[in-house]
Amino acid sequence: MSRKVLFHETGGPEVLKIEDVTVPAPKAGEVRIQVKAIGLNRAESMYRSGAYLIEPKFPAQLGYEAAGIVESVGPDVTDFVPGDAVSVIPAFNLHDYGLYGELVLAPTRAVVKHPTNLSWNEAAAVWMAYVTVWGALIDIAQLGQGDVVLLPAASSSVGLAAIQVALSVGAVPVALTRTSAKAAELTKAGAAHVIATEEQDLVAEVQRITNGKGARVLFDPVGGQTFTKLAQATAERGIIFIYGALSPDQTPLPLIEVLGKSLTIRGYVLFEIAPDDEKLAQAKAFVLDGLNSGALRPQIAKVFPFEEIVEAHRYLESNVQIGKVIVSV
Repeated sequence: MSRKVLFHETGGPEVLKIEDVTVPAPKAGEVRIQVKAIGLNRAESMYRSGAYLIEPKFPAQLGYEAAGIVESVGPDVTDFVPGDAVSVIPAFNLHDYGLYGELVLAPTRAVVKHPTNLSWNEAAAVWMAYVTVWGALIDIAQLGQGDVVLLPAASSSVGLAAIQVALSVGAVPVALTRTSAKAAELTKAGAAHVIATEEQDLVAEVQRITNGKGARVLFDPVGGQTFTKLAQATAERGIIFIYGALSPDQTPLPLIEVLGKSLTIRGYVLFEIAPDDEKLAQAKAFVLDGLNSGALRPQIAKVFPFEEIVEAHRYLESNVQIGKVIVSV
């Protein structure tokens, strides 16, 4: 028997329960991993609360990201052997696999031998953030030298990853945060500029930074009423990615700006990339190159023990963190 986090109804963090389960031997195309660290994601808290893209099937499991040691492999697996240090990319459905556990199964196409310079906690903080960023900013937007990219919710793990990815290709990351409380940390993380949207005029600041041109790329996980201002701050023929819905408010369509500037507004999620073997391989290569060179390095906000998974989810939803929330197993 092994311990795993399950939930039997949607709701707040308190619905999460640690239960004893039997973890079957890996089948073809699978490995079984002894987990050392779990990375928490907003998608998981939304899934737990019933607000995600898919509905839970009870008893429901959770967990897109983890790092640990391969304990056993399926009968056809040749790329991994017991003892390999690995981490897992969110490239599967939570109905099929969940990584909140001591011993878990994962599909081999989602498993990576991470660089040895990463700790277990760092390895569990890599793949959701950096592959999400790669797909939008590199693969689709072709972000490059001198491009200005606006990053709402910049203190999140994805926001911090986007700062690093932008810098790695010579772009100019502009971090957006509600107040100036996190400004110093975001500057330290590499943001070329920080705008506190509740304290400063967002559009005027972007116009100043870009000499009146606006930002070519905007990468927004929030939506809500600020979206019109974001469109006003975007350059002609710019592209706006919406990759989340953190705001509880309706998101308006800024029609005048869309028409007047020929803007592209595009919904985007990691799972555009994850099912595509070629794209996933390109993302892995980009991220691994960055991790090996030191250009990319995940930032850890706080580490909780496995027994405090409820408290870890409460902290995740508090919005006070800067970086990734990790659960140590």
